[in-house]
Amino acid sequence: MKPLYRFLTVLSLLFTACRLHAQNPLPPKYEVRAVWLTTIGGLDWPHSYAQSSYSAEKQKDELRNILDKLQKAGINTVLIQTRIRGTVIYPSAYEPWDGCLSGFPGKSPGYDALQFAIDECHKRGMELHAWVVTIPVGKWNALGCSQLRKKLPGLIRKIGPDGYMNPENPKTGAYLADICQEITRNYDIDGIHLDYIRYPETWNIKVGAHEGRRNITRIVEDIHRKVKALKPWVKMSCSPVGKFSDLSRYRSQGWNAYARVCQDVQGWLRDGLMDEIFPMMYFQGQQFYPFAIDWAESSYGRIVVPGLGIYFMSPHEKNWPLNIITRELEVLRRYKLGHTYFRSKFFTDNTKGIYDFASREFTPYPALVPPMTWEHATAPTAPGQLKAEGTLLSWLPAQSSGRQGSLAYNVYSSTAYPVNTADARNLVRIRMPQCAIRIPEYDGTRYYAVTTTDRFGNESPATQLARPAKAATATGRNILKCDGQHVELPAKNENMDADLITIETLQGSIVASRSYQGRTADVRSLPEGIYIIRSLNSKGVAHKLGICQIKRRTLQSLP
Repeated sequence: MKPLYRFLTVLSLLFTACRLHAQNPLPPKYEVRAVWLTTIGGLDWPHSYAQSSYSAEKQKDELRNILDKLQKAGINTVLIQTRIRGTVIYPSAYEPWDGCLSGFPGKSPGYDALQFAIDECHKRGMELHAWVVTIPVGKWNALGCSQLRKKLPGLIRKIGPDGYMNPENPKTGAYLADICQEITRNYDIDGIHLDYIRYPETWNIKVGAHEGRRNITRIVEDIHRKVKALKPWVKMSCSPVGKFSDLSRYRSQGWNAYARVCQDVQGWLRDGLMDEIFPMMYFQGQQFYPFAIDWAESSYGRIVVPGLGIYFMSPHEKNWPLNIITRELEVLRRYKLGHTYFRSKFFTDNTKGIYDFASREFTPYPALVPPMTWEHATAPTAPGQLKAEGTLLSWLPAQSSGRQGSLAYNVYSSTAYPVNTADARNLVRIRMPQCAIRIPEYDGTRYYAVTTTDRFGNESPATQLARPAKAATATGRNILKCDGQHVELPAKNENMDADLITIETLQGSIVASRSYQGRTADVRSLPEGIYIIRSLNSKGVAHKLGICQIKRRTLQSLP
């Protein structure tokens, strides 16, 4: 993009970003929606220590609850801090346990936290990336740093009270590659996410910026080589400084990846060393929009997922209003970029209403992670025979070539036949490892389709549920009329003592409740989609009233 055109584009964005959401474009089918889930000091998780079987289960439940909330808000990628500061959250041959789990550095919590997190994410169709903090190794006399100093004499340099691995020593790349290789070999991760893969800003780079970039790139190359040799579908990613370099009309104010801390991120994308990047774009206005566009223009076809500083909305930080983040989200979507929240807790705590905005307005439907076609582009085979029996939808597994890794399944549903699998609003579940799912009792008025997805994200053609020879009649009990504003409810009979209705998604999540006094219920606050309506009495007994589709007129997006 020419500098003048970029300048005019940025001006346009600054004036129109606040109006983008009102245009209500169709949701994208492919979009990375991620969070950084921090474990250092238990900032995001855990908030209690595992020192017995009971407390370990409590710690696990806390993570399950976090992941449930993330899933309901459309998150499909979790970056969990795995190597913290020369310490880890799994049993390692290289480094000791971090104290965030047990309360005692070097002591096991009694279970493998990384394996547990992977299993729980995969159950919910979410990718898990092992977040590896690379160069910093913590306080000089802390467990991680002190053990590394003994193991690798002369490799750790002290800056202030902290220790850092020396980027100029070849042993740094070799050692970090061994850590990442251990994680990749032993765990079914979806990505290795490199954090702080750069020079510390206080480091005196005597070798010069060019050689400094070469030193950091050698570390990336060492890690990439060992990870990809084991599992080519494991995504290599990093979290670079949010601005790559100065632009022709916008300066980075002395803080950028390329010149300041020697991260040649665009070169890593170009040369295939990175599959995905999560630039830390904790800025606003002219320090955000032009640099986001720059990342989009320099992606080389890879996945770019800018990180948003939602923690700045906290009254204890900069007290940003919500609309700073919502405008940035809309612009990122306009440029087909994903988004990452820093940190998870500020998101699930609904700081300034960000969780409500995401779950109800911006990401009310699931989305798939874009496929890594540069690694492997052959679609897997479709699932076998699809059948619905009562409340069970099941299918036969697809055949795997081995090269594709383990297979998973995406489920789609609509009232139109055949189900349009290009429409994200029809997505019901993503990346399911099993070959069955519970559905509302099948009556022939709703249709289903299932696709196979491989570890690279390639998707097969759809297997459609056979259309009944004669579809069941849509009665008032089955399909409830809805004009997009209100849904018509059946009249209560003398045996019904329900005073409430619940409105739930096809995935089973209750999203709203309403009074069951009249014959209509207000659904204007709910996003478009298919919902199950149930009556609920004072004893907690629920009965299905029917299914409704909320559909409104879709406005055109800005050109």
